[in-house]
Amino acid sequence: MSLFLFMLLVSILNPVVSHKSCDFPAVFNLGDSNSDTGGYASAFTTPTSPYGDTYFHMPARRFSDGRLIIDFIAEAFGLPFINAYLDSVGTNFSHGINFATAASTIRLPISVIPNGVFSPFYLGFQYSQFEQFKVRSQMIRKQEGFFPNLTIQEVNASIPDIINKFSENIKNIYNLGARFFWVHNTGPIGCLPYVLVAFASAEKDPAGCLKPYNEVAQYFNLKLQESIAQLRNEFPSAAFTYVDIYSVKYSLFAEPPKHGFELPLVTCCGYGGEYNYSASVLCGGTITVNGTEIFVGSCDNPPVRVVWDGIHFTEAANKFIFDQISTGSFSDPAVPLKQACQS
Repeated sequence: MSLFLFMLLVSILNPVVSHKSCDFPAVFNLGDSNSDTGGYASAFTTPTSPYGDTYFHMPARRFSDGRLIIDFIAEAFGLPFINAYLDSVGTNFSHGINFATAASTIRLPISVIPNGVFSPFYLGFQYSQFEQFKVRSQMIRKQEGFFPNLTIQEVNASIPDIINKFSENIKNIYNLGARFFWVHNTGPIGCLPYVLVAFASAEKDPAGCLKPYNEVAQYFNLKLQESIAQLRNEFPSAAFTYVDIYSVKYSLFAEPPKHGFELPLVTCCGYGGEYNYSASVLCGGTITVNGTEIFVGSCDNPPVRVVWDGIHFTEAANKFIFDQISTGSFSDPAVPLKQACQS
């Protein structure tokens, strides 16, 4: 599974601190498609319409109908949207960089795009990009998708090694000068239509999500939280905030009406079956049915839907998630995002 990882880094390693909030002038993000603002599009292929239609009114190199959580974070700090590192031509990196790319993993993946399913820009590679950027940049002054063909037991057995790789990269990033880390755990992957379709025979929980796959995510999150605690002890001068994004996302599937959403397990932009999702025809594609070519477009009302394309969340869901996690209510320690430097 992938890890959504934010790293907050500021000039001279020190934000401007008041008794109320921190003034972070830059955000540096490492992660996967949940926070990819153009890395995958720059390296491989650009998402087409209806991606981006809700907010940007055109494809915006994001895997959603609009803004991502990273976009809302930038807005909260009064920063422009963070540009992708791979989208480096004519780009201003003075407010931070986004190293995230879709289909990225923590460990070196076993198969990569174009012939495989994973991005070659795994977490260690993103760290290397960050290292190279820091060396040559004048702006800085002195965040595995699901394992194919593995059993639940095999995936669980691999988690300690994945966590070790994560910790190694955090230590490397710390050594480059980062001191403020905002780390998201992984979400309830058993609720996503692409997993529901791929593993249809698995046991379901009351929300309709696949219980075994969510249990894998929860085990990963437990080990991740333990790793963060160890990092705090090892690097007392750094601030590590662990964010329980799993609980926030799961609430969208368990209690959608409470939060103003509906049909949480049904893809907004997709085609076919119980979950309006098929791996053979994706959002923005076309399919021929009874001799008629059909465009796979958006549902009528994305603002009340949770899942955009079977894998990623809608802008509305991203905004809800950001609003919840930015308060600190789902963080350890329980500090708001704007006070993360004081955790």
